[in-house]
Amino acid sequence: MTESTILTGPQLEAKPANRKLKFFIGAVVIFAAIGFLVFNAMSSAGAYYMTVPELTAQTEQYVGKNVRVSGVVVDESVDYNASELILRFNIGEGENQLPIYFHGPRPDNFVRAAEAIVEGKLGEDGVLYANSLLLKCPSRYEEHGGEQKPVDYEEIQVESIG
Repeated sequence: MTESTILTGPQLEAKPANRKLKFFIGAVVIFAAIGFLVFNAMSSAGAYYMTVPELTAQTEQYVGKNVRVSGVVVDESVDYNASELILRFNIGEGENQLPIYFHGPRPDNFVRAAEAIVEGKLGEDGVLYANSLLLKCPSRYEEHGGEQKPVDYEEIQVESIG
């Protein structure tokens, strides 16, 4: 009997050390994978947020990058192709206008849109190819001395399908 206890003693001490090493290596691999996934998601999902004048002043710097731009929808510039689901419009004021290309359904309240926030990649041609469109539409008006003034906004977000 004493022989069997001598043989099993070293085997019992070797197992816990081996398990600790495996646990440590496994934990390092899991944390490295989680860190890589978080870093990759943050770098691809980040977008610069700016106004139309800021973007038009530095167009070359943001070509090919994700940007989020806010501006007033220019009524005369809206062009919608319902058969191909292509919406083209400009945002901005006066000389500072940015052309937007959005592939997806036109929101029902787009004709009432006061302001749009678009997110997408800025092309070399100066057009923002939007994959997300957020509209700020006045839902209630309050009279102030004969003119209508928007009081609240109704936000509607539409995602691109292509």
